[in-house]
Amino acid sequence: MGLPAQKPIFTATDYLAWEAEQTERHDYLDGEVFAMAGAEDRHVTVSGNCYMALRQHLSGSPCRTYMSDMRVHVAAANSYFYPDVLVTCSAQDQASTMVKTEPKLLIEVLSPSTAAYDRGLKFSHYRSLASLEEYVLVDLDTRTTDVYRKGADGLWVLHPFNRGETVTLASVALSMTAAQLFADVLEA
Repeated sequence: MGLPAQKPIFTATDYLAWEAEQTERHDYLDGEVFAMAGAEDRHVTVSGNCYMALRQHLSGSPCRTYMSDMRVHVAAANSYFYPDVLVTCSAQDQASTMVKTEPKLLIEVLSPSTAAYDRGLKFSHYRSLASLEEYVLVDLDTRTTDVYRKGADGLWVLHPFNRGETVTLASVALSMTAAQLFADVLEA
């Protein structure tokens, strides 16, 4: 009888060195590496719409907006993730060119293969980031948006926005109409 296959375990340092040489992106979760699937047109368009609205809104401020190729390090989970869009206003993050550690806002555009992960395990890790004020999940199929906002008491509260409603991002004082959020996105 053969031995079970062993998954290679990466240290965070090994992962960062290895990832720098890869053509595709990979999340890192406490020693394990997971390939990121390519995104469909709607996903990329909504991510781009969020990025453009945030980038324009925050222009001239100390905050910076990044798209899906920027890594977020969640030290408490010994993990690195690639959110679809992130905003950081941290001077420490401005000094780091490859990894951000103090995001204020994270946005994930849901896909069928990652929705449960984005809502569950990934969000539980993101919540350990002291700097994080809002976590946004955009559902392409229902055209709804769930905004999880951390209150002064440290508790996360869901602020759901239904189809057609304007989405309010309190962390950056931005409201996005449904027309802005879903611009150029065809119905499924």
